[in-house]
Amino acid sequence: MNSAEINTKLLNGGIILINKPYKWTSFDAVNKVRSILRRYYKIRKIKVGHAGTLDPLATGLVIICTGKMTKEIDHFQSLEKEYVATIELGKTTPSFDLETSVDRVYETSHISRELIEKTLEKFKGEINQTPPLFSAKFINGKRAYKHARKGDNIELPASRVSIREIVIEKFELPELILRISCSKGTYIRSLTRDIGHHLDSGAYLVNLTRIRIGNYHLSKAISPDEFEKIYA
Repeated sequence: MNSAEINTKLLNGGIILINKPYKWTSFDAVNKVRSILRRYYKIRKIKVGHAGTLDPLATGLVIICTGKMTKEIDHFQSLEKEYVATIELGKTTPSFDLETSVDRVYETSHISRELIEKTLEKFKGEINQTPPLFSAKFINGKRAYKHARKGDNIELPASRVSIREIVIEKFELPELILRISCSKGTYIRSLTRDIGHHLDSGAYLVNLTRIRIGNYHLSKAISPDEFEKIYA
């Protein structure tokens, strides 16, 4: 497919695989793509949306839909996701990641690879998972993270999620790297919290990269800057 065909396809309706940068929101990526396409096509409006939120402190694959393909967003959101998560054992933070500072320190000398493997088995299949309060979930019409930042003591209701696979990529105390394949709605930060608890210790998420959505892979994605160069 030549560049002219690609350009026309995006205007009418297409998908763009974006490698979301660190500290960008998914909406930042959408706004960047929309701005580039409006300028390129010299138009005022074009439908652009993302198929699945990725936290600002996470990086990796975001599917962005344009034109008529925005009608398929629900389909893309329902696809299985795959992540690589870097976890620090023996410590916790209120947000379960680097957004907040360490609040407690725990013992880790009892944690072995064998114990971790046994623990991970508990999370495979369908499980009930409580989302983190530092999330975009709505509580009484307000985003949960706004309650969290005010110090409100609120707990979100548990959701039913499915984790098909959890693989240990690396284990060297206090670092644990996991590759996780899971359903829509799974919070890796909550999974990290729960793993720490079941290890009789603590854990928080240091780094998270989404590497796959369905059959779409991060290896095929481009950065917002690379996208802008194509449509300069």
